[in-house]
Amino acid sequence: MTAFIPFSPTAAVPASPHPLADEYERAQLFFEAKDYAEAARILVPVVEAEPGHLAARLLLARSYYHSAQLNRAEAEARRVLDRAPAEAYAHLLLGRTLERQNRDAEAAPHLRLAAAMNGEYAGS
Repeated sequence: MTAFIPFSPTAAVPASPHPLADEYERAQLFFEAKDYAEAARILVPVVEAEPGHLAARLLLARSYYHSAQLNRAEAEARRVLDRAPAEAYAHLLLGRTLERQNRDAEAAPHLRLAAAMNGEYAGS
């Protein structure tokens, strides 16, 4: 039988066996709270440590987009698409990012592709 150890508010929090996963979850909380700049700040080391973690990279791109760091949002969306060209949301995000930079001609193919991938009619 395991001994009961009472909670102590001064006790040290044990180190997590999955610190990157914890940081990713913490970034999601900041994103949901609309603190996009803080979410991005938290995600940068996560993405640096795990460059293949597409969900973290896409959340980083979204955080940059919503905090008006458009060049960074564009770069991250392109990195996602380099690794996962069929990621419809990354195409949409890249298209919207380019639109916000008044680069409509560059945005159009990404927006059409995102619409087609989602089964929507994008028009011509």
